[in-house]
Amino acid sequence: MSNIIYFDNAATSWPKPKETLEAMERYFCDIGASPGRSGHRLAIEAGREVLATREALAEIFGTGDPLRIVFAKNATEALNIAIFGLLKPGDHAITSSMEHNSVMRPLRAMENRGLELSVIPCSLNGELSPDDVVAAIKANTRAIILTHASNVTGAIMPIAEIGKIARDHEVLFCVDAAQTAGVLPIQVKEMFIDLLAFTGHKALCGPQGTGGLYIREGLENIIRPIQRGGTGSKSEFEAQPDFIPDKYESGTPNTIGLYGLGAGVRSVLDRGVEHIRNKEIGLAQHFINGIKAMPEVVHYRCGDISKQIAVVSFNIKGMSPSDLTLILDETYGIMCRSGLHCAPSAHRTIQTFPTGTVRFSFGYYNTVDEVNFSLEAISKIISSK
Repeated sequence: MSNIIYFDNAATSWPKPKETLEAMERYFCDIGASPGRSGHRLAIEAGREVLATREALAEIFGTGDPLRIVFAKNATEALNIAIFGLLKPGDHAITSSMEHNSVMRPLRAMENRGLELSVIPCSLNGELSPDDVVAAIKANTRAIILTHASNVTGAIMPIAEIGKIARDHEVLFCVDAAQTAGVLPIQVKEMFIDLLAFTGHKALCGPQGTGGLYIREGLENIIRPIQRGGTGSKSEFEAQPDFIPDKYESGTPNTIGLYGLGAGVRSVLDRGVEHIRNKEIGLAQHFINGIKAMPEVVHYRCGDISKQIAVVSFNIKGMSPSDLTLILDETYGIMCRSGLHCAPSAHRTIQTFPTGTVRFSFGYYNTVDEVNFSLEAISKIISSK
């Protein structure tokens, strides 16, 4: 795959670090057993590694207690646990117009069941004002649910400030960190985050089918599980365990995936989140500087590179996003994503609905040479129109 340039890291990061691959191979070749389901040495070893993955995630998110990390198959499932488990008819919830459908669809489903929902409009740049959040809070507001950064424009939301607002108003705060876990510093206690949904297959460098939800202490008493079944604990009872994480982790876990996730998170910790962010945002800035010199390119941006992650959405005037991505793939070997990015509300906000944009999302393993090649390719495409 040496001729491939991969700029689709906001969907799934690739390639993965060798540590991730080695850990998964070690599980399949040397362990193979299910954690918590047996008492033999292989099951115990698998259980130790699953706990080690929780500990790595607790470190990167500053949770303190690794058992506050509940595993799920992705951020979407984690958000479903938070939204369907917490909210009920008559509650009021607040979100933004820049959300991914992983937030919007469960909230709209709850709205059909009697939830009152406020969607705060963001600016044309995709930015959210904390003052608008304060103004939306009501007596029956149960939760504020926000993305940490947009998967369309890369705009970073003022999470710490909104977390303080939520805590002061005794409102629960749920953050979708699908785009930021591993590339932005996240400290749940300092940022007043009650629930943090994350996925493993993006910047945490794990495989697909991994992710989870941080649940602040005490909230397990009020958040209902969305499924029930075998946990390997309290097997003498036919009722679901009421303690965390078992309350939310029914069924055999994706153990090979959690081996990979743990190794991926440790690789991020070793490199340093700030180091990873600096490299990625440097690539994004280099690309932005290049397209600024092309009047045919329309860039949908925050304006301040420090207020975004390494996601760049753009279009070429007179060309559909799907046509452009096809040419980039077939002619130049550049992998990127076009369309609405599962975030139609965000595209309505930045006025690119219904056609969407072309999105380049840069990762740690991309290079300046790859960015330069992509700029040359875009220039050639424009010239050949």
